Amino acid sequence: QVQLVESGGDLVQPGGSLRLSCAASGGLFSAYAMGWFRQTPGKEREILAAISRSGLGTYYADSVKGRFTISRDNAKNTLYLQMNSLKPEDTAVYYCASRPGEIKMQKDAYDYWGQGTQVTVSS
Repeated sequence: QVQLVESGGDLVQPGGSLRLSCAASGGLFSAYAMGWFRQTPGKEREILAAISRSGLGTYYADSVKGRFTISRDNAKNTLYLQMNSLKPEDTAVYYCASRPGEIKMQKDAYDYWGQGTQVTVSS
């Protein structure tokens, strides 16, 4: 089965930067659209960014547009999320997810999920 493992979460100061990685195994990575999501206790999981199989198509939520960049390296079976200008409200558990085919914006459309990595933005 497809397995996804996030890494790179850390404690960072407001205004700082962090890069998350998502390593994929099982299946053909290039056949899956990928997405980054986050969730805080008491809040609904939200999509932050998504990327097409080829990497040519991307989507960003308004809350992160201009600050976060999603990318993928199909040769390395790895998805990335570069996060800049981090704010305390970015504190959450960040998840990567995949689905066969192209991008969908609904979280229920994603079939495979990682276990998440904690990002804490605090001084």
